[in-house]
Amino acid sequence: MHLAEVLLAIFLFAVLIVSLLANLLVVTCFLYGTEIRKQVSGVFLVNLSLCNLLLTILNMPTTFLALIKHQQPFGDSLCKAAGFLETFLTSNAMLSMAALSIDKWIAVVFPLSYTSKMRYKDAVLMMGYSWFHSLAFSLVPFFFSWLNYGSMYASCTLHVKEEADTRKFMAFTIVFHAATFMLSLLILCFTYLKVLKVARFHCRRIDIITMQTLVLLVDIHPSVKQRCLSEQKRRRQRATKKISIFIGSFVMCFAPYVMTRLIELLPFVKINCYWGIVSKCLTYSKAASDPFVYSLLRQQYKKVLLNMVNRVLKRELYPSSGYNSSLDTENDYCLHRPS
Repeated sequence: MHLAEVLLAIFLFAVLIVSLLANLLVVTCFLYGTEIRKQVSGVFLVNLSLCNLLLTILNMPTTFLALIKHQQPFGDSLCKAAGFLETFLTSNAMLSMAALSIDKWIAVVFPLSYTSKMRYKDAVLMMGYSWFHSLAFSLVPFFFSWLNYGSMYASCTLHVKEEADTRKFMAFTIVFHAATFMLSLLILCFTYLKVLKVARFHCRRIDIITMQTLVLLVDIHPSVKQRCLSEQKRRRQRATKKISIFIGSFVMCFAPYVMTRLIELLPFVKINCYWGIVSKCLTYSKAASDPFVYSLLRQQYKKVLLNMVNRVLKRELYPSSGYNSSLDTENDYCLHRPS
């Protein structure tokens, strides 16, 4: 193996491990966190995590083996199944991110009517469309036998072998990426930019109130005043940073692969095999970053994880006493009551 292939294999293996552990944590938090399950956004998050988890377990090892062996790792039947699953799971994940952005947009722009505009029923319908959309676009190449091993991407993916099907395959590829990647990107840009606009408006209002308060407090210490001004600046940057991560991670991970697949359709363009594998690995890296972008860094998920760790530690420390979680409140009171 060349050095580039070794580095790509190491990167892909690291992505696989991180994606597996992180998405398992998200699903576990959803199962154990009562407050998380009550939220409508939890439906979108668990669907996204399950798609990423299946992609990690079923498709990443296939690409990893193909990268090492320099050949198709399994038979044609398994290869077609892997290509079908990758198309379905990737498009489903993209639409789940779009659904999450719609949920955030409604929550921020229409906070008073959020409960009526975004119910569990609405979330299930949105995920139903995501599954139907992904399944429809995955079945077309399956029936036309356009799911084959592509050495350029070291994976079983959308790939045409018969020259007679070239025009149909080109039309399908353009429509598929336009209806999945471009549609999701447009939804993300529209919704998150609206959210950013509202966030900046609220920041300006808070800044005005803060400045008026600082003017009235003439005896305030300069260090306190400076701290308030610094907090204003951090507040303005925080919203921009979050929106940039949501949209930027989507574009950075998916755009290179999508653009490569579209440019590949041109008969006079030859794609470098290493670049094809790199673009494929970037799409896989989105599965590893999604749990941190959307879930694990939020306070609710941190709280659930901390409670789970505390329960495990108590059971390890007192295995024979039969730890009972119902005693948590009483124990906490005993620890903190005044002497």
